[in-house]
Amino acid sequence: MSPSAFICVHLRFLLLLLLTATPLHAEGPRTKYMGRAIARTMHYLGAPWLVRDSREREEEPAKLLKALEIQTGQTVCDLGCGNGFYTFSLAEKVGPRGKVLAVDIQPEMLDLLRDRAEARNFPNIEPVLGEVDDPHLPAGAVDLVLLVDVYHEFSHPEEMLAAMRTSLSPTGRVALVEFRAEDPAVPIKRLHKMSQRQCLKEYAANGFKLVGQFDELPWQHVLFFARDDSTLPAHELKPWK
Repeated sequence: MSPSAFICVHLRFLLLLLLTATPLHAEGPRTKYMGRAIARTMHYLGAPWLVRDSREREEEPAKLLKALEIQTGQTVCDLGCGNGFYTFSLAEKVGPRGKVLAVDIQPEMLDLLRDRAEARNFPNIEPVLGEVDDPHLPAGAVDLVLLVDVYHEFSHPEEMLAAMRTSLSPTGRVALVEFRAEDPAVPIKRLHKMSQRQCLKEYAANGFKLVGQFDELPWQHVLFFARDDSTLPAHELKPWK
């Protein structure tokens, strides 16, 4: 083969690779998903808002933690953990034989979590630097994925839902916590709220079924999902009044 012919074949091969190669992120970041506008991720400089004094009154996190029904020895993921508002309470719930995977896409958030953990002894917390389309969770090993006011910011919802589904144990659950869009009295921007109907639509379309709900928080919905092939019984949604 002549040098010119060899170069031609080589260039064609490189072109074929470029045309068929899968990019790092299969799709770019979305601005809308299934009729819903996607909010921007909260910057780490806003982290003090996550530990504001009024949060206990506004969200009653102790009620949420009880409703999660976490068992000692479980593996739990705090997805979008921020500076760890819920992480340490989850670590107490699972005990020394359990594990909390604290996932965030901003390394600065994980640094803040580590700073808050310095004076505490929680060897069962594992900080995990996720990506916008991959939380880097172990397959089939997670008993509960907790998402508190973070899912509505996912720029790659389908990829994240697929990864979460893969991570769940056979009876694993996702606890989705979002500010109620149905309640105009909740003083949060509409972009940062989700309705029950929208939550169900997005999760059902991505291989999940509703297995429970908790409606006793002041401002937020709590919906529990499992894989659609889970042995957990399906739950009939009670619409928020």
